[in-house]
Amino acid sequence: MGLAGTPHCAAMCGAACGALAPTRPGDPGTARRLALHAGRLLSYSLAGALVAASVASLALVAHARMLQPLWTLLHVAAIAFGLWLVWKARTPAWFGAAPPRLERFAGSRPVRIFRSLPPSARAGAAGLAWAALPCGLLQSALVVAALASSALGGALVMAAFATASAIGLWLGPAAWNFLSRGGRGIGAGAGSVSIRLAGLLLAGSSLFAVWHGLGAAIDAICAVAA
Repeated sequence: MGLAGTPHCAAMCGAACGALAPTRPGDPGTARRLALHAGRLLSYSLAGALVAASVASLALVAHARMLQPLWTLLHVAAIAFGLWLVWKARTPAWFGAAPPRLERFAGSRPVRIFRSLPPSARAGAAGLAWAALPCGLLQSALVVAALASSALGGALVMAAFATASAIGLWLGPAAWNFLSRGGRGIGAGAGSVSIRLAGLLLAGSSLFAVWHGLGAAIDAICAVAA
């Protein structure tokens, strides 16, 4: 799953990884990238251990009827947003505008402490929070980890996923730097393609989730009718 999801990871999170561990003249940023991926590996492993150890509780929440309509509406909104990205090749203005609360949070003490850390420490701290990102592929991997027989098994499942999917996060920014280096004039075009690709992946994954849920409901109705 991690290997198959490398294009998804590169499109969705490649830019964030490139911003946290940028490549500068004379500084390839290897230490920052290693710290970022080490933090991501640890956060994914901890998440896998958590879901494997509490699979019964998570299953109860996942099947709560009151949450199913909200889950469906969330995916419908993700489909609409993904199709917007495919059509416009840019994010909506409201999506990029920081609300006042976010601006105040950017000047808060925790953020100031984070910014005062050395670059490698900042990258590592960001990697530790990577499991909290809303990602359909990540949630799918956590479902697989929930099938493990122990917390250690769940951690190993997510460690394997994090290691394999890191290939896209490592090569994505490198490919972007190569394409935009030397004034080739293809940076804008590549940016439009990457945004459309990200939108297509987002809409496709959410559409699959909605269709899967409808299919289960249809099967249940047909079973009752039979």
